Amino acid sequence: MTQATQRITYATMAADPNIHVEFDAAIERVKGMLGRTYPMYINGEAVTTADQFDDRSPIDTRILIGRFQQGGREHARQAVAAARAAAPAWSATPWKERVRILKTLCDTIRKHQYDLAAMMIYEVGKNRLECLGDVVETADLIEYYCDEFERNNGYLKPMDSLGPDENNYSVLRPYGVFAVISPFNFPFALAGGPAGAAMVAGNTVVFKPASDTALMGVKLTEMAQEAGLPRGVFNFITGPGRTAGQELIDNSGIDGIVFTGSMEVGMNLLKDNGARAIPRPVIIEMGGKNPAIITSKADLDKASDGVYRSAFGAQGQKCSACSRIYVSKEVRQKFVDLLVEKTKKIRMGNPLEKDVWMGPVVNEGGLKTFEDAVARAKKDGGKILAGGNRIMTEPFNHGYFVEPTIIDGLPKQHALFKEELFVPITVIGDVVTLDEAIDLANDTEYGLTAGIFSEDDKEIEHFFNRIEAGVTYANRRSGATTGAWPGINPFGGWKASGATGRGTGGPWYVQQFMREQSRVHIK
Repeated sequence: MTQATQRITYATMAADPNIHVEFDAAIERVKGMLGRTYPMYINGEAVTTADQFDDRSPIDTRILIGRFQQGGREHARQAVAAARAAAPAWSATPWKERVRILKTLCDTIRKHQYDLAAMMIYEVGKNRLECLGDVVETADLIEYYCDEFERNNGYLKPMDSLGPDENNYSVLRPYGVFAVISPFNFPFALAGGPAGAAMVAGNTVVFKPASDTALMGVKLTEMAQEAGLPRGVFNFITGPGRTAGQELIDNSGIDGIVFTGSMEVGMNLLKDNGARAIPRPVIIEMGGKNPAIITSKADLDKASDGVYRSAFGAQGQKCSACSRIYVSKEVRQKFVDLLVEKTKKIRMGNPLEKDVWMGPVVNEGGLKTFEDAVARAKKDGGKILAGGNRIMTEPFNHGYFVEPTIIDGLPKQHALFKEELFVPITVIGDVVTLDEAIDLANDTEYGLTAGIFSEDDKEIEHFFNRIEAGVTYANRRSGATTGAWPGINPFGGWKASGATGRGTGGPWYVQQFMREQSRVHIK
């Protein structure tokens, strides 16, 4: 087997050829694994139901990814009961042993990274490097949280005392059982990352993935089993959000929830939490409407690279996607010309192929959102500078392929400047001053990511000080508003983009899965 040594992150702009050799071999292996029926796993045991649902590839809906169990409320209750039964022993496991087991999980994921990434291409439709980055980030997230435990000595800290016979300590202790409800777009990282943080902190987990990415959910569960996690520590269910998912929200045996998804669902979780007899931690990330600002002092080649990569990477299905652009009137036309030129050169097609950069949106709902947004733009006087169409030529008419789309000419208060679409569409507005751009950028309920392109350090400092976003970038060619990585760029939103103010992959994230206990011991 060829040894590929390049580390892939979301900032990687080109891959070592050896990586594609590994991918080619993995894709051939994965072909033979498609179409199987997969169980849920509760307390380490395979569980099946009377009904299953099909998971089909967005690349070609004739490809059956697999059949998965239509779990309901009773299965969710069983998973919660298993997690609760396992919680005392797992929380009592010395933290160094938990770290060892979780680091074994990291090694297990890395060992299978190409097969996992190839499966993700089939199931999500992202390109090779995006999928490999997703898998690698999962291991890096879990490892980072383990390292934080080691750096903080298991979060046991001696305190001052009031007398010679008094010993005082602050210790962080787990809550018990966490539900992890993950989205389709980063089906490994946004499941394994929070689950790993919960488990290394001493909690047990009930995990429910998006139905569009049930295969990646079961594969994460298989990785946990291979790594030797004890029975009941990590439980996996599939099924509708209105039944299995709702039971996780309603069940009093769930001590905390991690949710990544829409603002509507996230806000309802917060409202529900406020009405509970015993509130619990709710760690939510609810998306973004992320701006890029291009000033008159920008390097326009760098800016146009950064914008198209952020706007159209993963088909715009990132909560950090650059979905609106504010560009100085002084450089507007030159920037727009460069952006349109580069967008029209994007290689679209089957993301299983190594030279394809942009694949399909994930499902029919994404396709409808795209078509509705383009229709609204045209109706309201917008100009489609690039894209705007579904691709219906053979063989792409069997999948959900749409063109990367740039829209100009809409009023800057138009809904397309406000709504998170989660499809490959970005809109352009011009500005006269940097402050005008920042005011427009901040005029949203979201506050996830934002970027600026300027060669003037004073402008950049002003942007950093005024922008209302949790993740900010200046002059990032590899992604104007995207590309955070564990231990390097903590990722979390302000305002309606997040509820806790602590970013995933950052130094404050894992503490959210624990609560402080003050210990006074007098001899």
